[in-house]
Amino acid sequence: MSKKIFISFLIIFILGGVAIYLILFKPTEDIGNELEKADLIKIDNPRPNQIIENPLFVKGEARGNWYFEASFPVKLFDDNGFLLGITTAQALGNWMTEDFVLFNATLPFAVSSTPKGKLILEKDNPSGLPEHADELTIPVYFKEAPEISEEFMTVKIFLSDSRFVGEPYFDCSRTIAVEREVPKTLAVAKAATEALLRGETQEEINQGFVSNINSGVRIQSLTIEDGVAKIDFDEQMEFQMGGSCRVAAIWAQITETLKQFPTIDSVEVSINGRTEDILQP
Repeated sequence: MSKKIFISFLIIFILGGVAIYLILFKPTEDIGNELEKADLIKIDNPRPNQIIENPLFVKGEARGNWYFEASFPVKLFDDNGFLLGITTAQALGNWMTEDFVLFNATLPFAVSSTPKGKLILEKDNPSGLPEHADELTIPVYFKEAPEISEEFMTVKIFLSDSRFVGEPYFDCSRTIAVEREVPKTLAVAKAATEALLRGETQEEINQGFVSNINSGVRIQSLTIEDGVAKIDFDEQMEFQMGGSCRVAAIWAQITETLKQFPTIDSVEVSINGRTEDILQP
């Protein structure tokens, strides 16, 4: 056998081995449970592993029994389990049917702490019974993905302490500090506030520590000068706002989170540039 023939057979053998390996061991892409739920709900946007940006437009179709009163919840989480946004998908037709009905939703969401997350479309379950619960999970990537950092720092965020909410003279502005790990940055006040806007963990909720700030709020600007932090939020901050106790709690969460830093003595809050008549009960 000539040397050229031997080399040709060797190349064919190697390529064949590589092909067999790829067929047998090719890693499968995570698409959530889309195939499993295809007979109940289908999503057109976003698609699995799509790069998304704020706000997220969600559309698809679901069978009528996925809805209740023509709607169902839509939630977005990052890979650290923080709820970045929640909204309601609305049916675009008669939902009292067993057929598929189109739906859509617009979901504002907070800045993620991870590059990847998951969108969850929950079957509306007014009974609360686990046997009637169901959900479609779609993995997504964030366009504004945080930079991968090897160095982290610890900051505090301040949540509302609701453990004594039923007692007389309860102080709505009472807060409690919890720690968060964030990528090391010079913009530490912004990093801490963005961590605050991602909300509480389930463990913190179980302990009675909650956030009264809406999901999906974003910082539009933050400046610090002469000890005064001026922070401007988007309109999601005052979406469906109500109740003097809740408003007091929100003010306390924001101001205490920012005033942990020695360069900040006071805080001025605005929404879309407005400082008058904001965060009113």
